[in-house]
Amino acid sequence: MTTPSLDTAWHHLEAGDPHAVLRELRGLADDVPAAQVAPLVQRLAADSGFDDLADAAGRLAAGAGGLVALYKYGYACVERGVSYLAAPALAEALGLAAAEAREGEKTKRGLFGRSKPRPDNRLPILSELATALEDEERHAEAAAVLREHEPLLRDWPGRYLLAYNALMSGDRTTARATLDRLSAPDDQWRPAADRVRRALDRADAVEAGAGAGAGSAEVATLTPTPLSHQDLRGWHFALTGGLLATLSPYGFAAGMTGRYAFLQDSYGLCRHGLERLRLVLDATGTRPRSVSLLPGRADRALGLAAAELFGLPAESYRPGTGHTLVVAYDLNDVDGIGHEKLAALRERATGEVLYEHATCWTDTPPVTADVSGLLGQTVAPPWRMLGDEPDERPAEALAAEIVAADPTQDEGDGDTPPDPDEALTAFARVAREHWLNGPRDRCRSSGPVPSSRFR
Repeated sequence: MTTPSLDTAWHHLEAGDPHAVLRELRGLADDVPAAQVAPLVQRLAADSGFDDLADAAGRLAAGAGGLVALYKYGYACVERGVSYLAAPALAEALGLAAAEAREGEKTKRGLFGRSKPRPDNRLPILSELATALEDEERHAEAAAVLREHEPLLRDWPGRYLLAYNALMSGDRTTARATLDRLSAPDDQWRPAADRVRRALDRADAVEAGAGAGAGSAEVATLTPTPLSHQDLRGWHFALTGGLLATLSPYGFAAGMTGRYAFLQDSYGLCRHGLERLRLVLDATGTRPRSVSLLPGRADRALGLAAAELFGLPAESYRPGTGHTLVVAYDLNDVDGIGHEKLAALRERATGEVLYEHATCWTDTPPVTADVSGLLGQTVAPPWRMLGDEPDERPAEALAAEIVAADPTQDEGDGDTPPDPDEALTAFARVAREHWLNGPRDRCRSSGPVPSSRFR
């Protein structure tokens, strides 16, 4: 028996629209048993050539049932990037494994304890479930299920994952307490442990700085409660080590909390981002000696504009150059630079600052910028205006447009809190002791501050 939502998904499949099928499945996965969804997933996976998922879904659809079939199906879903389908199946499998474990305990306590105890299958299922929830940024749920089964966990990676997911959900108390109890990590897990510890230290600095000293009133204009679930700038810094230069003036009441979903960018916004970058550099006492130009047209245009506005010489980017400002428009779309050069930006040279104008928050870049102009899900650059022919002029002409543009940000929708220069300046002063420290690690999650997004 199918539900109306499943009927709709089947209709999309027969019409040859797999993306619509996946959107429908995302909306119903937690409400419909995995065994009922499995026949549709089997067809979709087979049509896509995903034999592993098609086989696992087929076994579940055929009535194989049980924790093994659910686990294999959930595992295949995670591997194929549909963790929202994996999570309910793995949660069901974990419930079955927990019931088996309880029955095994009864058997061991039975008459003379002679029956062979059943194996405890919870740990691999628990690990995969935590991974699925983490992939979906359901960090509070991941932390809750890990905490519920904490006696099963080993320090690495089990309890570390509890600390990580607690942090990503905004629960710094659990994250710090769990991390402090862990044994010393080996070389494999040391970088991960250091990332969480640095994030917690940055969060503490934000909280302490917002509540003390002359800057506290200015910082308070940023958000009513520092590191609340609406403090986008505070959490962006805590989790990534980067400073967010501007907050979107639209959609706060609708759940955007400072991020953009879709943005048609403008030359004025590019100029505004660079002026906010200037505030950050001044507030932190950072003095680049040059601007390093990445080879892509968009990056070069923005870099040339920064060089003119800041009165700095411009030169081609060379990994390892110190005291320079590296400028990118979008680090997910850098033309003409090899993977090795881009990866080199993870390790910063002395005094090097990486600026990215448009940072994607739903598909985070491979390295995290030290300053992000704005956070958007989809950003169309000014030279690609929707409905118009793309502007193919060289980078120098685009840079001149940016320099000449009005940097004044529009007033927005009137329902979004203001983001004055003073708030960014005060925040940068608070953050400077913990800024430009450590590698520019990728942060794959948007963290505790939710925003509406297009699927």
